[in-house]
Amino acid sequence: MEMDIYDFDKTIVPFDSGSLFTVYCLLHYPWIIVLLPVIAFAALLMLLKIINFTSFKKTCFMFVPLIPLNTAVKRFWDKYENKVHTWFLKDKRNYVVISASPDFLLNEIAERLSFDNLICTRHSRKSGIIIGENCRDGEKVRRFNEMFPNAKVIDVYSDSIHHDKPIFSLASGTCYQVVKGTLCAFDFKDMYGV
Repeated sequence: MEMDIYDFDKTIVPFDSGSLFTVYCLLHYPWIIVLLPVIAFAALLMLLKIINFTSFKKTCFMFVPLIPLNTAVKRFWDKYENKVHTWFLKDKRNYVVISASPDFLLNEIAERLSFDNLICTRHSRKSGIIIGENCRDGEKVRRFNEMFPNAKVIDVYSDSIHHDKPIFSLASGTCYQVVKGTLCAFDFKDMYGV
């Protein structure tokens, strides 16, 4: 089966959805501010390389039990669904969206836009804590190969040349870096010297 791969944040939409959702929740459910010191402390530990990014991210969505999650997610996408880049909404071959963002956030937009397939970071809807690994870097490739062992990847779209080298390496067709909503084609071997 031939497929294309799309990153989500800053690729299909011009923002990081997890971060924007956190800000949205702070504005609409201000009582969650009580958790900011914990999240800030975890960020400091990550910057000091005492904990890794996945451990830090486990604290980022600790507020989930304190909000009406389904309502918050629906209202968030009611506000931001119109920010999806128009080039993504056009007809395309079979594809998968792969993202580090939480499943509880992306499942809603995936349903609204009828994504062919979605792979993202799994979180507990009750606690907000990550289940398994954060879906980024090489984990994106591992999860893709697990779900589609016989797929042939044609084109790959992402904003991040640095973080998404592993999924760009799967492209047998064209790699596209998304820069401010614009598609910029490049050759994997030319970009990475491989």
